[in-house]
Amino acid sequence: MTAWDVLRRIGLLTFLSLVLGFFSLPLLWLAFAPFDAEPQINASLPEFTLRNFRVLLDNPYALASLRNSALLAAGTAAVVVTCAALAAYTLSRVRVPGRDALLYVLLLLSSIITGTAAMVPIFLLAFELNLIDSRLGVILVLSGGLLPAAIFILKDFTDATPASYEEAARVFGASPLRVLRDVVVPVIRPGLATVAVWTVAQVWGDFLMPFLLLRNPDKAPASVIMYTFYTEGGQPDLALISTFSLLYAVPVVVMFLFVSRRYGFRFHGGIKR
Repeated sequence: MTAWDVLRRIGLLTFLSLVLGFFSLPLLWLAFAPFDAEPQINASLPEFTLRNFRVLLDNPYALASLRNSALLAAGTAAVVVTCAALAAYTLSRVRVPGRDALLYVLLLLSSIITGTAAMVPIFLLAFELNLIDSRLGVILVLSGGLLPAAIFILKDFTDATPASYEEAARVFGASPLRVLRDVVVPVIRPGLATVAVWTVAQVWGDFLMPFLLLRNPDKAPASVIMYTFYTEGGQPDLALISTFSLLYAVPVVVMFLFVSRRYGFRFHGGIKR
């Protein structure tokens, strides 16, 4: 190895270290600010205290909002995974004219017509169906927006499932639903896990739909309650926001690490190799 190669490698490692340090600063602030007696925007060594957690626990909506977020995320994930699995299996096995075009159109429309663009008609529809201030209404609206992409993802996994497995099950009299449950679902389980994690992450950070459809603060998720941690003058309460943000991020990180350890997110079609 020449001196030029050594200098180039040192320069590359230095550049990567600077980039990594730059992007690590917000995470370090999030990790240390909740334990700082007087957190500031600038980075500094914290004056260790647990008072911020005690103040947060005294807030009547903080922990309840995390529970509400978990309910919305779990309900939406259940609806999306179930409906997407049924639709993906049907679209994969039934030869319908224009099937692929329909999938691409649904995926395109779901990307273009976002919740912000469809805010008024969604609110009017929820009002007509008496779903205002209802967790079920939020779950149904969020599920409708996430389903096209979930179906698109799961169809690729289902296409990779060998049809011979299903034919063998039908020979022994298995119904289509039993074939899906006992043959297809175990094979596409990594895809189901991917869709579930993606759905939970999308719902966990969603602000617009819960803010629009939920009127009772007791039903508001954490993404909405976080915006109430401001002083009367409109300044953010950094102690509460940083502490709540840390608690808010932990469930999704733990879920991602668990699923990543279980499936590794190394997918080849519908089967992990």
